[in-house]
Amino acid sequence: MLRSLLAAACVLPLWASAASQQTLFNFVSPTDAVRVELQHALLPSLTGEDTAEGEILRRITFNPSQQPSLRLIPQGGQWDWSQAQLMSLRIQNAMDWAITLLVRIESADGKSLTSRVALPAGPAQNLLVPLQASSPLAHGMRAAPPMPWHHKGKRILLATDVEGELDPARVTAVSLALENPKAAQSILIGRFGVLAGEEVEQAAYAGLVDGYGQYTRLRWPEKVSKDEELRTAAAREAAQLQKWLQERPKTDAYGGLLDGPKFEAGNFFRTEKRDGRWYLVTPDGHAFYSLGVNTVSLGHSATYVEGREAMFTSLPKEGEPLAAFYGQSDSRSDGGANRGRAFASGRWYDFYRANLYRTYGKTDCAPPAAQAAASGATTESPAVTAPSCLSPDVDLPRWTGHALDRLQAWGFNTLGNWSDAELGQAARVPYTIPLSISGDYATISTGLDWWGGMPDPFDPRFAMAAERAIAIATRDHRDDPWLLGYFADNELPWAGPGEGPRARYALAYGTLRLSTDVPAKRAFLKLLRDKYRNHEGLSRAWGIELPAWELLEDPGFEAPLPNPAYPAIEQDLQDFQRLFADAYFKTIADSLKWHAPNHLLLGGRFASATPEAVASCARYCDVLSFNLYTREPQHGYDFAALRALDKPVLVSEFHFGSRDRGPFWGGLQEVYKEEERGQAYAHYLQKALEEPLIVGVHWFQYLDQPVTGRLLDGENGHLGLVGITDRPWQGFVAAVRKANLELGRQLLTDAGRRAAAAQQAEATQPGAAGQADRPDRLAHPESPGPAGQ
Repeated sequence: MLRSLLAAACVLPLWASAASQQTLFNFVSPTDAVRVELQHALLPSLTGEDTAEGEILRRITFNPSQQPSLRLIPQGGQWDWSQAQLMSLRIQNAMDWAITLLVRIESADGKSLTSRVALPAGPAQNLLVPLQASSPLAHGMRAAPPMPWHHKGKRILLATDVEGELDPARVTAVSLALENPKAAQSILIGRFGVLAGEEVEQAAYAGLVDGYGQYTRLRWPEKVSKDEELRTAAAREAAQLQKWLQERPKTDAYGGLLDGPKFEAGNFFRTEKRDGRWYLVTPDGHAFYSLGVNTVSLGHSATYVEGREAMFTSLPKEGEPLAAFYGQSDSRSDGGANRGRAFASGRWYDFYRANLYRTYGKTDCAPPAAQAAASGATTESPAVTAPSCLSPDVDLPRWTGHALDRLQAWGFNTLGNWSDAELGQAARVPYTIPLSISGDYATISTGLDWWGGMPDPFDPRFAMAAERAIAIATRDHRDDPWLLGYFADNELPWAGPGEGPRARYALAYGTLRLSTDVPAKRAFLKLLRDKYRNHEGLSRAWGIELPAWELLEDPGFEAPLPNPAYPAIEQDLQDFQRLFADAYFKTIADSLKWHAPNHLLLGGRFASATPEAVASCARYCDVLSFNLYTREPQHGYDFAALRALDKPVLVSEFHFGSRDRGPFWGGLQEVYKEEERGQAYAHYLQKALEEPLIVGVHWFQYLDQPVTGRLLDGENGHLGLVGITDRPWQGFVAAVRKANLELGRQLLTDAGRRAAAAQQAEATQPGAAGQADRPDRLAHPESPGPAGQ
C-alpha cells in the first residue's frame, strides 16, 4: 500500500548559531513542502493526540509485513544538510514494550546511512542521528552508553551505531521502518529537522565514569559513594565467606566427589567413561565435574584514559597515592577485534586495583624498579602483565587468598583460562594453562579473523613456534598434579562468517586464493594433483574449464561452490580441511606429549568450527572444548555429531550479562536485568548436566570489564561475578553457589542411577560387563596425544 501526504515545512532561513536546530517538518501541523510516503503503514488520524505528558504528537502505525515504512522526501528534490551534524525527530514509542526502528538517510549519489535504534517504551524523546558513520569503537569501547539520557533537561536518544556514507549537501530521503513486525506497532512523532554542532554527541560520552570506575548515570544496590562503604562491604563479605566455606560438601583435595564413582588413582588428572557418562578423574581417583571461572586476574582491569579524559569525572593527580595505578600500553593491532577502534594505546588507569588499595591498604613488597632489577626485566618486557607484585600498593598474597576463598565458597573448583599463575601455585584449586602459540608463520584468512588468521600448520615456522610456546608453557608444570590441562588455542577462525558453503569451506576457499608461497596452498595443490594428475581431470571432476594447471596456482583462484552434479567439489574441500586440521592438532599434540606427557590437552576452545576441525581435535586431544554463548549448551553445537565422536566435552566459556550494573555491554548472551543472570546460569548448568559428554563448564569471567573498555579490544561488559569495586554481585553469586552445589548433588544421583542400570544390564546380559567402561586413551588408540595418566 502506497499513500502520499503533502506537507509543508516550517523552515528557518538561517542557522541561528553553531548549535541551532532547524525544523523541516511537523507531523502535527503539516503543509506541502515535504512528501510523506507510507508503505504498509498508515496515519490513522488526521490530527495529533495528547501524550501522558501533555505533548501533542501524531500516530504512525506500521502493519505486519516484511518492512513497513514511512519515507520523507523533499518536494524540491533534495535537502542541503552540509551545515548540520545530526538529523532530529521528536518521537515516542506508543507500545508497552521496546521496538527496534530502522532509520535510513539517503543522498543523491546513491549512498546512505543506516542505524538500528532501540526505542524504549515511555515518554517522548528527541531522536538524534549523526550524519556520518559513527560507533562506540570510535570512542574506544564496544558498547555505547545507555540511551535515552537526560541532557540539559531534555530526554535524548542518540543513535550510537551508524553505518554507511552520505553526501549531506544532497539528501534525498529519510525513512523509518520496522523489520517484519508480527502485529501492528505504533509510534508517535512530531517535529523533524536537523541540528548543527557537536555538543550533544560530545556530551553523550562525557562524565561517564566516577572515581571508583562506576557508571555515573545509573544507581544499583552495590554502588559505592565513599571508601568506608568498601571497607564495610569487605568485612561483611568476609563473614559470609567463612560461613559458606564451612558448609562446603566433602571432596578430595582436588575437588573430586568422595561419594561419586571410584576410579583408579594416579598422579594426574585424566578422563574416563563409565556407564555412558564421561568424567574427569582427579589424581586421587574421584569423579570431577569442572566448574571454572576464566580470567581470575589482576591484569585485565585497566582502561585507556589518554585522549578521552573527559569521560572520567575524577582521575587522580600526579603525586597522589591513587596515581600509582596509572600505566602505559599499546593494544593496536590489525585483527578484527580492534578494527575501527580509537583510543587503543597510551596512558591507562586501573580502577580495580585502586579500589583494592582503598579497601585493604598497601603491601610491603618492593617498589616496581627494585622488582625489575631483581628479575632482570628490561624495557622490552610486556607493558601489561600480572607479575607477582604488580604494584607496591596491591597486596597480592591477600588478593590471591581472597580470590580462592571466593571461588571455593561459591562452589567453583577450577581456574579457567588466563587466570593469574599465583592462584594455581597456591595448590588449592586445579588450574588450566593456554599454550599461547604465536610467531611469524603464514596465516590464512577465512573472513572471521577476530583474533587473526588461521595459523598455517604446513609452514615449518608454525611447528617451531608451537614447540617454543609449549616448552615455555610446560616448563614449571611437568609434575604438577593440580594442573588440569592445556588449551591448544582460543577461538581460531576455522569457518567464515554467516551461513552456507562459503562460510562452511572458508578455510579451503581462502587457501586457494593465495599464492604458492603459502605452504597451505602447496599442500592443497598436492592433494588435488595426487588425485587428478592434471588440469583435465580436475576440470571434469569440478565441472569447470581450467585450461592449465598453472591457473590453479595463481593468486585469486576462486573454486566453484559445491554442486550435487559434481560431488567431488565438496569432497575435495572437506579433504583439505581435514588434512589442515590434522596437521594443526597433531603438531601440537606431538609436542605436548614430549614436554608434558602426563597432562591433558583440552582442545581448541572452538567459537567457529567445521566438522573436520572438531573431528581432528577429537582425534588428537583428550577433551573437546567449545565457547558456547547460548541459553543452553545444546544450542551451540550439534551434540548428535559430538556423541558420534564419543569424546568428553568442556564448555570453556559461557556467560549471561545485563546492562543495569554499569558496564554498557550485555555480553554475547544478554538477559534483561541482573536478577535474571542467576536464573540463566542455573538453567545452563542443568542442561549441561543432562548431556553425558560434558565434563565441565567455565564461566567468563571473574571481574566485570571496565565501563570504558578493556585494553585488549574495548570490550565493556557486565559479565562478572565481581564488580570493578571488588564487591561481588551478591544476588548473582548466591544463585551461582546454589546452582553449583545442586549440580554436584545431581551428578551423584545420575551416577548412581547409571551404575544401577549398568548392573541390571550386566545381570540380564552376561559377558557384556566392562564394555561400557573404556579409558579415554583406548577410545582412539591411534591418537598420539597424551593419555593424562
